[in-house]
Amino acid sequence: MGVEGCTKCVKYLLFFFNFIFWLAGGVILGVALWLRQDQKTSTLLGIQYEGAQAPNTFYISVHILIAVGAVMMVVGFLGCYGAIQESQCLLGTFFACLVILFACEVAAGIWGYMNKETVSREMITFYDSLYNQATKTDFSGPDERKKTLATVLKVFHETLQCCGKGGADQLFTIFTQATGINDICPSSFTTVSCHTRLTELFSDKIYLIGISALVIAVIMIFEMIFSMVLCCGIRNSPVY
Repeated sequence: MGVEGCTKCVKYLLFFFNFIFWLAGGVILGVALWLRQDQKTSTLLGIQYEGAQAPNTFYISVHILIAVGAVMMVVGFLGCYGAIQESQCLLGTFFACLVILFACEVAAGIWGYMNKETVSREMITFYDSLYNQATKTDFSGPDERKKTLATVLKVFHETLQCCGKGGADQLFTIFTQATGINDICPSSFTTVSCHTRLTELFSDKIYLIGISALVIAVIMIFEMIFSMVLCCGIRNSPVY
């Protein structure tokens, strides 16, 4: 259409980066949906005991990620169409959307960094409360509360293939399991602490989200630069 020379090159570069941005939005949406449906996290975060629910901070983050992925796909399409049509209005709207998204991403990144250990810490606290109640239960005879606690803890242990809190408490767990006093460890007995497993499970997923956000932020910076250059080129083009 109207732009020529270097501006035309910028036009196709912007289209290329927007296409990558659109694909990245689809990837983030897919990863978020996978995190939402992941069997281990779904099992653990669905645990309830006497009205107490496992912390849902992780799911709040995932739902935000789903919304971000969907918005990125819409904005990416808007940028691609605006670049091909050489529309100042669409490119201006696209730039404004990018600025808002970038600001939100920076704010979310700062919040995520400051609270990167919150999810695993909340789950560890929830697990410890159940474990402490189970170890304080009278083991001299069976009762419904003991059976319920054992069932809930067994879900943790079978899902993560772990048993106990680690440290000195780990020896107590191994002793009660070996002597048959308690039956809460997984069928394939392990001495791995559940604190370790929970930290690994949620920390790995947080790092995955962080890497994705960093890559997207770099792409967004290039897109903002190219969209402004293209807008200026369209405005100064003799055809317009």
